[in-house]
Amino acid sequence: MNNVPEVSVVLPCLNEAMTVGHCVEQALKALAARGLRGEVIVSDNGSGDGSPELARKAGARVVHEPRRGYGSAYLCGIAAARAPIIIMADADNTYDLREIPRLVAKLHEGYDMVLGSRLGGIILPGAMPWLHRYVGNPILTGLLNRLFRLQLQDAHTGLRAFTRAGYDRLELRTTGMEFASEMIVSAGQQRLKVAEVPITYHPRAGESKLKTWRDGWRHLRYLMLRSPTHLFLIPGVALVLLGWLPLVALAAGPLVIGRFFFDFHYMIAGSAIALLGLQTLTLGVHGKAYLVANNLEHPDRLMAWLQENFTLERGLLSGLALLLIGLGFGLRIFIVWAQHGYENLFELRTGLVALTLAVSGTQVIVAALFLSLLRIQTRND
Repeated sequence: MNNVPEVSVVLPCLNEAMTVGHCVEQALKALAARGLRGEVIVSDNGSGDGSPELARKAGARVVHEPRRGYGSAYLCGIAAARAPIIIMADADNTYDLREIPRLVAKLHEGYDMVLGSRLGGIILPGAMPWLHRYVGNPILTGLLNRLFRLQLQDAHTGLRAFTRAGYDRLELRTTGMEFASEMIVSAGQQRLKVAEVPITYHPRAGESKLKTWRDGWRHLRYLMLRSPTHLFLIPGVALVLLGWLPLVALAAGPLVIGRFFFDFHYMIAGSAIALLGLQTLTLGVHGKAYLVANNLEHPDRLMAWLQENFTLERGLLSGLALLLIGLGFGLRIFIVWAQHGYENLFELRTGLVALTLAVSGTQVIVAALFLSLLRIQTRND
């Protein structure tokens, strides 16, 4: 007789004595009713209320994860799962685990991951605070869709089904609430086939472990850091262009446009903005290179072009060229100063251009060196 389960249900648990037993029994009955061989794994995260014993009594296999955190509990529980199909859900009665077979059936249509959509289904009164329902979840889901080109209704649902093969491709590693975002982002990056089915969301039994602002910020922070193009690259390019505009336009002298007078003060601001923009841009390139080097993202056209054309030598030569041009302007200022007997000399415009070019060249040299280090890691991997 084949004792290997077809479906593993993983429930993280931290002091859920009121509900964990019911959730385990509900999941096992739902699987048995559809003729599915299943197991329930309760990943205990340090409960002190007897939750592990209640889970075992209800028929679950209990594993222990001493490191606190939503992601830690799931990483431990999923690692212990034996089935080719894995369900993740909360152990607080918010999800009706009798709906598990619907997610499994959707997986059998050829999907790698299926999400139980609360926002696309029914949310019972008292199940979700208005701030989560109408602000937090829609904004975070919309941002995730925009940054990673997905089309999901409820990216932060806690009821999910996925294949073991698909999960292994994700290489998840975060230990907190951002684990939920990491899973979806990685699924998009790895081009998994993801579907949603509407579900019913129920009021929680017991005190919620979710902290609205802390956990919301962790999700937002993770989404932004996984998208250096939007966080650094695009703003960096915009700042560089904005900064060099007054540097070039005012290099020959002040400009008067209508009632507005533009002089070297705008050049000072432009120099600072251009340098900040270049620093932001290079940070974006480094961020994308890091994601590619750690298999968190596939190389896009920009990274493919950089890997092909922006070698260390070319980066050093480009930076050196900017540095020498800046020093050349500086040398010109010194020569003019010497010719005037080292008296007071007003060459602020040329000096600002020289300084900006020299510092930009230095930044490009440092950026090329750091990028080459990330490439060494990529080749070694």
